[in-house]
Amino acid sequence: MTPESVATFLQEHPEFFEQHADMLADIYIPHPHGGRAIPISERQILTLRERGKQLETKLREVIQFGEENDAIGEKVHRLTLALLGARDLATVISATHYNLREDFAVPHIAVRAWNVRGAVDAPELNPAGDATRNFASGLNGPHCAHHAAEGTSADLFGDAAEHLKSFAYIPLRASQTFGVLALASEDVERFYPEMGTVFLKRIGDMVGTALLRHLEEEA
Repeated sequence: MTPESVATFLQEHPEFFEQHADMLADIYIPHPHGGRAIPISERQILTLRERGKQLETKLREVIQFGEENDAIGEKVHRLTLALLGARDLATVISATHYNLREDFAVPHIAVRAWNVRGAVDAPELNPAGDATRNFASGLNGPHCAHHAAEGTSADLFGDAAEHLKSFAYIPLRASQTFGVLALASEDVERFYPEMGTVFLKRIGDMVGTALLRHLEEEA
């Protein structure tokens, strides 16, 4: 008989413990942290305490994640209000840069737009290179990485490109991709492939909508 078969038998026959209650009081097992042997009932109490501690740890993690998400949500809300209040293209661009830099501590921000009607007189919306356009157009959503997309780094970040170690690219879309919001940092852990992108997508949606509205108005 194997330990597994004994465990299976006890799980399938819980009445065993009722029929042999006296025997359980006489069973001693090793303490989980070494030292003396203890009754099985005391071992159960220790197990329940350990599970309680594990649940407390998980609860603290959930609360922490919730607080962090609330804080991010508040920052996104402030950016939303700034974009809604923007009366022209220059204000949209400055609000995007200011909020992402001050609220989200993103040190390097680039906005590019293409395929829009009329001339765009905004230095921040310099024409994007083919590599940047093709890369952004091929994205299904925000993309985070430790390496710049090939051919885009200097195009988007200029002289700072060689010092950057983490990147987030957010396509700006209407009926099709018309631009990109690119974020970067010297901190390799600021953006990483496994990070969540829900808030990045929302930011991209808001910035893209605000940009497109004023781009079309100025055209």
